[in-house]
Amino acid sequence: MENLIVISKSFLLLFLLVGLFFVCECEDEDDGQVSPVSPMVKEEQEALYAAIQGFVGNLWNGSDLYPDPCGWTPIQGVNCDLVDGFWHITVLNIGLVFDNSLQCRPDAKFTHHLFDLTHLRSLSFFNCFFSPGENPIRIPSSNWETLSNSLESLEFGFNGGLIGEIPTSIGCLKRLQSLVLLDNGLTGELPIELGNLVNLRQLVLAGNKFSGQVPPSLAGLTELLIMDLSRNNLSGPLVLSFGSSFTSLLKLDLSNNELQGKIPQGIGSLKNVTLLDLGRNKFSGGLIKSFQELASLKQMVVSNNPLGGGLMGVQWGNLQSLEILDLSNLGLTGMVPESMAEMKRLRYLGLNDNNLSGNLCPKLASLPCLDALYINGNNLTGKLEFSEGFYKRMGRRFRAWNNSKLCYQPQVISSSSPPQSHFPSGVKAC
Repeated sequence: MENLIVISKSFLLLFLLVGLFFVCECEDEDDGQVSPVSPMVKEEQEALYAAIQGFVGNLWNGSDLYPDPCGWTPIQGVNCDLVDGFWHITVLNIGLVFDNSLQCRPDAKFTHHLFDLTHLRSLSFFNCFFSPGENPIRIPSSNWETLSNSLESLEFGFNGGLIGEIPTSIGCLKRLQSLVLLDNGLTGELPIELGNLVNLRQLVLAGNKFSGQVPPSLAGLTELLIMDLSRNNLSGPLVLSFGSSFTSLLKLDLSNNELQGKIPQGIGSLKNVTLLDLGRNKFSGGLIKSFQELASLKQMVVSNNPLGGGLMGVQWGNLQSLEILDLSNLGLTGMVPESMAEMKRLRYLGLNDNNLSGNLCPKLASLPCLDALYINGNNLTGKLEFSEGFYKRMGRRFRAWNNSKLCYQPQVISSSSPPQSHFPSGVKAC
C-alpha cells in the first residue's frame, strides 16, 4: 500500500527544483539588446570558486568560464541575477542532480566562503556527502544569519554521510519557503527554532533518524502546503490542537515513526489536505470523528496502529473526494457501515487484519471506481451478496479469506465459467 502514496525520488527531486532556477537577462541601454557580458564583484566570484572547491576539489578552478560564472559559459547548478548593475549568485546546486552537475569528491566539505554569497536564494546538496564512516559531515552550525535576508530554499537530499542535528541557527532564515532534509543521516530532536520559519511552504524531513517529540512550535508555520516528517524515530503524543493552524496544508505525512496517544482532533481543520498518512505509528484511542470534515482528502492511510474502536463514528459519505482508504491492522471492531458505500470515487479500500464482524454491505460492490477491496483477516459473517461480474472484475484484488463464518453464494457463478475462475479465493460456498 505504501507504494501507492510514496512519491518516487526522481519525481520529488523534480518537484523540489521547479521554480528555483532563475534566468536573468540584461538589456543594453543603447540598443535594447540582451548583453551577456556584465560585471561581477571579484570577491563574490572568488568566494564561489573557493566554496565549490571545498565540495569538488582544488583541481577545479573555473578557468574555462568566460568571462565569469554568469557569462557565456555558466556552471551547471549556478544561476545568477543582475542586481544594481552587477551579477550575483542566487542559485547554487551541488551534487548529482543532472548528468553535468558539479560532482562532489569523497572528502567534500563546507568552507566559510559559502556564506559570503549573500544573495543566495536557493541552496541545495544532493548525493554529495556519501560516507558517514569515512567522511561524516555536519550541517554548519553558524553563519546562517548572513543568508537570512535572501535564502528562500535550502535542501539536503540523499546524503548518507550527512550526520548530526539540525542547527538551531537555521531558525534565523526568516525568508525561507522550502526546507528539505530528505534521506540523510541526520539525528537528534527537531529544534523548536523551526517554528520561526513562518514563511515556510514546504517542510520535508523524511528518511532521517530524528527522535523526540514533534515540537508544538511548528504550529506557527501557518503557510505550510507540505509537511513530511515520515520515516524517522519521532515519538510521544501530538498536541490535541495539532493541525488546527495548517489550514492551507495539502499533504501531511507522519508515517513510519513511533508517535503515540490519540490522533489530534485538530486534524479535522485540514480542509484542503489531499494526502494524510499516519500509518505505522503507535496511535491509540480510535478513529476521530473530525476525519469526516476532510472534504478535499484523496488518500488516507492510518494502517498499522493499535488504534482500536470502530468505524461507525465517522460519516464516511462526507468524503466524496477520497480515492484511497487504508484502515488495515488497526484492531477495529464492530460492523462495516453502509456509509462506506457512498464514497463514489473510492478506488482502494483496505479493512483487512482487524476484528470487524457482521455482514458486509452489498452496496460496496457497486462503487463505480473500486479496484481493490481487502476485507481478509476479520470476523465477518453471513453471505457475500456480490455478483459474478464483481468477482470477475476484481480477481485477486478482492481478498476475503480468513473470515471463518463468511461464505459466497455459488448460484451466482455461471455454470459455463471455468472451475474456480471467478470464486472468491479462500471463502467457502454457503
